[in-house]
Amino acid sequence: MRFDVVIVGGGAAGLSAALVLARARRRVMIVDAGNPRNGVSEHLHGYLTRDGESPRQLLAAGRKEVLEYGGEVTTGTAIGIERTDDGGFLVQTDATASLEARTVLVATGLRDELPNIAGLQDRWGVDVLHCPYCHGYEVRDTPIGVLGGDNRPFTIHQASLVRQWSDDVVFFPNRIELTGTERDRLTVRGIRIVEGDVAGVSVADGRLDGVELASGQVVPRSVVFVGPRFVPRDALLTDLGCDADENGWVVTDPAGSTSTPGVWAAGNVSDSPAQLITAAAGSKAAIALNHYLLEQDIVRAVATATELQPSVTGSSPRGVS
Repeated sequence: MRFDVVIVGGGAAGLSAALVLARARRRVMIVDAGNPRNGVSEHLHGYLTRDGESPRQLLAAGRKEVLEYGGEVTTGTAIGIERTDDGGFLVQTDATASLEARTVLVATGLRDELPNIAGLQDRWGVDVLHCPYCHGYEVRDTPIGVLGGDNRPFTIHQASLVRQWSDDVVFFPNRIELTGTERDRLTVRGIRIVEGDVAGVSVADGRLDGVELASGQVVPRSVVFVGPRFVPRDALLTDLGCDADENGWVVTDPAGSTSTPGVWAAGNVSDSPAQLITAAAGSKAAIALNHYLLEQDIVRAVATATELQPSVTGSSPRGVS
């Protein structure tokens, strides 16, 4: 079967796009590896009507809705996309035969690259966090640490922002050299600055309980925020020749169309750092994509009708004067 759209990625962006397209009676296939970015989190927040729900519950409900409208889902990883001679695409996966599609929508998200500090990865999504809008309320009024990382602007802003949820915030620059202005801005917010390289986070009774410096000093903390490097999973797009901006992110128009005709992107693969509810607006890309397919349908139908019309120089059909 040739699909109207193959969607790579079954997260919030891919599922919301698939739902709109399936309801528009398009033939849709989702290729999903089953490893959502927020899969390590117990709960999602800030998502209207779903606040406090498990991220996997949200995805399971979304998948069920897509299937009910005739959309299809296959488990696997897309390992390549090729353009075919007729202008369509061949999506190669590691689990099924190649999938033929008229168009593709890539919603593969991004990965969070954490600083190389002992213990961070193990506690990621539990008590090592990055988004105060997603988790700040749940850790309000607790001792919070903010660790400096490679994402310098994000980290410094994060330290000032986190202060809204607690009056006990410690910023660990961890090899970030603060300017005088940056230091003043943090200090007037009531944020304590602790210098020195961070060796790791300490854990007791299954919970994070402090930040350990290379000197051996442990600063008691209940939760740590850190600014990851956001790395888009965009190899499928760049291999197709989609243009990227000066920061390396694939360029899309407001509806998610890339520079490569027939290729769309939605969610965190092209929008950093989109929150879950923002990524779920894959419906916008779906509507634009459906309009693209509609135009193709009309052009082909007109061409076919023209070919079937009798020649104006030939004789008239019998019974017609």
